[in-house]
Amino acid sequence: MLRILKVGLEIVVGAIAIVAALLGWFVYSPDPEVPVLSGDFTRGSIDVGGLTRTYRLYVPHALPKQAPLVMVLHGSGENGAQIRMETGYGFDRLADQHGFAVAYPDAASFDWNDCSRVGDFVANGREADDVGFLLALVDQLAAERDLGRDHVFATGVSAGGFMVLRLALEAPSRFRAVAAVSANVPAPGHFKCRPIPGTSVLLMNGTKDTLVPYGGGEVNLLGLFYKTGNVISSLESGRYFAELDRIAGAGQASRIQGEVEQRLWRGNTGIEVALVTIVGGGHGMPQAAWRRPRLLGPSPMAPDGPALIWDFFERQRRRGDEPINSVGPLSPHPP
Repeated sequence: MLRILKVGLEIVVGAIAIVAALLGWFVYSPDPEVPVLSGDFTRGSIDVGGLTRTYRLYVPHALPKQAPLVMVLHGSGENGAQIRMETGYGFDRLADQHGFAVAYPDAASFDWNDCSRVGDFVANGREADDVGFLLALVDQLAAERDLGRDHVFATGVSAGGFMVLRLALEAPSRFRAVAAVSANVPAPGHFKCRPIPGTSVLLMNGTKDTLVPYGGGEVNLLGLFYKTGNVISSLESGRYFAELDRIAGAGQASRIQGEVEQRLWRGNTGIEVALVTIVGGGHGMPQAAWRRPRLLGPSPMAPDGPALIWDFFERQRRRGDEPINSVGPLSPHPP
């Protein structure tokens, strides 16, 4: 009997070891090396809507007055420190090179309160006002650090990408451009935003994303977990923003590099909508400093996602001196 129990215990321990090894193979990824930077990385807080909201901020040394501000939003269940690492500290490096501040806000709940009707948005018994929080944070940082209010940008990955799409739709007068990575527009029936045109939008999505389907459908992990509603396809999402900003045409298709394709819509006012397709890419922002967990799909190390996004932002930064929201509001409608 003891021998049988011993053999059974060995089998159980062996099975646990195999499962742990497989789990580690799918989810483990070593942290990237922290770069040597010129400036200061600090933490701060702000009270909004009865909640104390937190953020992290990187400011390069000798940052000029009225410099741009780039907000970088994390994915579900994460925080600003994690998205800073997962983007390979790419935006901090670019901030040193090009002279802008980088803010990494923290969500109040598991998900950002984006345009989808599905998700965990509740904090202290009610839906978090994440649009209000991010706008208040822009005002606070602009005042404290003398940053340029007309050159504010936002980017995010996964849930953070969905949230910056809400900023583009509901606060275009405050953000000159946004860039959403691994995110599409929620499908009809799942869409709750009140769209206003007027800001440039970049979408960067992989065709083998394991959570947010490039071709549209249900957002989920392995068909079992993290089900957060349906989305339209990446191409339809690009067309949606082009139509919202009254940009006619099918967009100009081109190949950026290797297996990276772009479709660009450009309006008469200079507003742009771009869809960057990472052919064969998985979930997350491509960059060379950090390889994403295998569970999220293929992890190409190119293109340099942060650099490509900053190039897009810089192009919008040079877009005239006209008010950002210059084409007027539309009636609220779902996509």
